[in-house]
Amino acid sequence: MTQLITVNFRLNYAEFQLDVNLQLPGSGVTVLFGHSGSGKTTLLRCIAGLQHAPQGFLEINGNLWQDSGQGLFLPTHKRSLGYVFQEANLFPHLTVAGNLRFGLKRIPKSSNTVDLQHILELLGIDHLLKRKPDCLSGGERQRVAIARALALNPEILLMDEPLASLDFKRKQEILPFLSRLNQELNIPVLYVTHSQQEVAQLADNLVIMADGKTIASGPLSETLSRLDVPLAHDREAASVWPVTVVEHEADYELTRVAFAGGMLSLPLVAAAIGTPLRVQIYARDVSIALEAPTATSILNVLPATITGITDDQGGLTVVRLQVGTQALMSHITRKSALLLNFQIGMAVYVQIKGVSILN
Repeated sequence: MTQLITVNFRLNYAEFQLDVNLQLPGSGVTVLFGHSGSGKTTLLRCIAGLQHAPQGFLEINGNLWQDSGQGLFLPTHKRSLGYVFQEANLFPHLTVAGNLRFGLKRIPKSSNTVDLQHILELLGIDHLLKRKPDCLSGGERQRVAIARALALNPEILLMDEPLASLDFKRKQEILPFLSRLNQELNIPVLYVTHSQQEVAQLADNLVIMADGKTIASGPLSETLSRLDVPLAHDREAASVWPVTVVEHEADYELTRVAFAGGMLSLPLVAAAIGTPLRVQIYARDVSIALEAPTATSILNVLPATITGITDDQGGLTVVRLQVGTQALMSHITRKSALLLNFQIGMAVYVQIKGVSILN
């Protein structure tokens, strides 16, 4: 059976309307992205049953939780879900172990098949079990909150800006743990954020929201490269590629990685041959040439095809390219686009000046 999450909600307030109709993958991480007031949290609360949309349909991998046409609405406590809020909300008088045990009380023993020790190890908190929340850092508290949600053995994990209350250092501390959860646990995750960095590092699937509606939805790389969404025109616009480590050039402190259509050279990565990685390429770091450069300091020069062009305000042209099977964005000046007479379908070469390693 195909794993699928079907979400259809309509909700009207005096100054806000939620109108969402989505079919999402029933596995991996789907990120709900948008500015404050776009409806991300409202949608998440409707999925959790914390907010009752009078017109709604919700099915999670074959399990029907709401169907207003049939008068069906499962209350939150009957929905097999874990919910992680912006604040950890741990019980201050209980140890970490006590907080986890409290969560386990919510589910019958017969359904508790989760490997809690594995979760503790994945989140790196197995050494914190005897501590109370006031002896934990913000990142540690949030990892405990995530473990508590996963201890319920949920069918879906809902995360509402779980890193919003953390400073940059703590966010960088916890992001690798979230990536590991995605790779090793077979639980679909709906993750709310307005951080483009969290989108790039965590998302498999991306939903972009504005004014209570969905303006784009699909696989991460495909959605990021759409020219009709605001992200493509942002200064931080970027492409995200899955790659695999294939070689280390120790003499040059470089690592060679393969993607579906070619190879990239990166700064030396402490990862074994065969390790999958995710890399981010900012559109501002991609230049375009009509012919293959013969003398350049840039190592990553790849053949590409132009698949889309749009002008932005401020003299910027956004170009969408295909490199092998991967989509790539480039920001160039409008003057350059006109002088080189870029056209859709044109064969060109891209020079990638910088690549960031995300995991």
